Amino acid sequence: MDLKRIVQEVLINYPLPIDGDHGVAHWARVLENGRRLSELTKANLTVVSLFAVLHDSRRINEFHDPLHGLRGADFAATLRGRLFDISDEAFQLLYRACEGHTHELTHPDITIQTCWDSDRLDLGRVGITPVPARLCTDAAKSKQMIQWADGRASFDLIPKFVSEDWGIELPNKHDW
Repeated sequence: MDLKRIVQEVLINYPLPIDGDHGVAHWARVLENGRRLSELTKANLTVVSLFAVLHDSRRINEFHDPLHGLRGADFAATLRGRLFDISDEAFQLLYRACEGHTHELTHPDITIQTCWDSDRLDLGRVGITPVPARLCTDAAKSKQMIQWADGRASFDLIPKFVSEDWGIELPNKHDW
């Protein structure tokens, strides 16, 4: 699966600033969170990776946008078979994870839980420290995971692969 091509496709019609609160750096940190969590939860890493770059891909504003998850899920359906191939079962997980990531608290499937936790662990980017009671998996609820992810989010860390692998240069929001 070529995440760079998928991100490029997302950005063609992405209406928000790519360096905004729900933009590329957020997607990349959600991907890193998801990779780390998947090692512990044994979630479907392909689904978690696709979720990271698609869950906010169809937001129309940075604030209240209750249908963006559904639009992201529908957008994923347009890319399936063209930019990525996954089983029907895996696609149903991806669709459900995108659709429900904002308004649902938990789900019985570990992959969906991992997707949602990957996103929620990045709340530091908007000044919210993740609360264990609002996370799904034991892996995400650990003090070490919250500190690691929240530290990266709070300082708007841009993972190196954004420029090195995806070829996207984002402005550094902080001059240290």
